[in-house]
Amino acid sequence: MSKKDNNSAAVILAYLNAKNRPYSAQDVFCNLQKQHGLGKTAVVKSMELLALEGKIKEKTYGKQKIYFADQDQFKNVNDADLKAMDSQISNLNEKMQALSQNCRQMEAELKELNGSLTTQEMTSEIARLRDECSGCRERLDKIKSVANHVTPEEKDKVLKEHNIYVKEWRKRKRLASDMMDAILEGYPKSKKQFLEEVGVETDEDYKVVVPTV
Repeated sequence: MSKKDNNSAAVILAYLNAKNRPYSAQDVFCNLQKQHGLGKTAVVKSMELLALEGKIKEKTYGKQKIYFADQDQFKNVNDADLKAMDSQISNLNEKMQALSQNCRQMEAELKELNGSLTTQEMTSEIARLRDECSGCRERLDKIKSVANHVTPEEKDKVLKEHNIYVKEWRKRKRLASDMMDAILEGYPKSKKQFLEEVGVETDEDYKVVVPTV
């Protein structure tokens, strides 16, 4: 057996003894290939040789062979030992769950802290906000100090009057337009000539647009 085959056999033997459960050659290849770079042919050859040497056990089920560690190397355990092991496993599982939960909580806290401002950033942000507040306060004081400032009531009154005038403007513009259309039905000349003769000036002449209400 080459040195490479010896290394493969040693790795597989250690793995089977450590796991102490049945595996096929395919299982061992999949589990060890990535970490140890073992080829499938080398795995099959090494496991068959280890079984032939009696270092591992081999069982055949139909066309598939199963390999597992030689149980003679492990000490016998009684029911009390098994119960103690079960209790130990249960305790370890509880500890693992508690640690996992604590780890998740700490990861969440770390994520929150990483998303928060540092002390230096907070200090800078506070200073910026204070400057902004100071500027707003100065502008507010200037507005309040103006003697002829418009009150909200006065502003509402102006807006209401503006709406009334605009509506009246539209109404009168429409009436004038309707009257001119009626006259132009029997007028022999164009609308432009009619407007010039009667001396009517329109909003369009001065590029005036009626405001929207």
